[in-house]
Amino acid sequence: MAAKKVIETKKVSRVFKNGEIEVRALTDVDLIIEEGEFVAIMGASGSGKSTYLNILGCLDLPSSGDYYLDGVHVNTLSKNQLADIRNQKIGFIFQSYNLLSRTTALENVELPLVYDRTARFPNPKEMAENALKQVGLENRMLHKTNELSGGQQQRVAIARALVNDPTLILADEATGNLDSKTSIDIADLFVRLNDEGKTILMITHEPEIAQFAKRIVTFRDGYILKDELIANRSTKESALRDLELTAK
Repeated sequence: MAAKKVIETKKVSRVFKNGEIEVRALTDVDLIIEEGEFVAIMGASGSGKSTYLNILGCLDLPSSGDYYLDGVHVNTLSKNQLADIRNQKIGFIFQSYNLLSRTTALENVELPLVYDRTARFPNPKEMAENALKQVGLENRMLHKTNELSGGQQQRVAIARALVNDPTLILADEATGNLDSKTSIDIADLFVRLNDEGKTILMITHEPEIAQFAKRIVTFRDGYILKDELIANRSTKESALRDLELTAK
């Protein structure tokens, strides 16, 4: 049986207009990501990777080309439908965590369920507790976010992305604000979640974090420059060993 396509973009381009000036951020991007993949997207600043992530996350639409998310043709959706597909199919993780301070970890994770209009979640508290257990924060559920370390806050953000069992997890520089050891812990958590069946796409500028993925797609000037499978993936142990060697 053929693997299910979670993401498919066909000839996706994005042009931004500023008066008479046109800036071409993406040109004819073809990409398929199948269920259960763990893909890192890399590229210099201005390469188009963030524009592409915004399209994949249904935060923006392509100027031309077609985007299918879990079989749904995204180009044809209304604003309300785009909001619904974001809530139901995508878990977002950001560099800056985007948590509510002075609010507990549990309340932060419950939030997407409370705002869901489909009434699919009869017991949001229990689901939020399970998501926090998944990321190893069962002992920190009732701590306010401003009482947590940066790594713990990012784990809360990951639990919030997981809580409604999305089809796809999109991580945008999820380790960008963390020290090297904590970054390795978060990358290792992504590996574990992927091993449990989650489809993950992460943008990163850190090659050592990208090596935890199964595949790296590199953007340059709005095009895909390279798309390669990773033969020797990093593990937490190998990454910590390399970190110790560079510290010496």
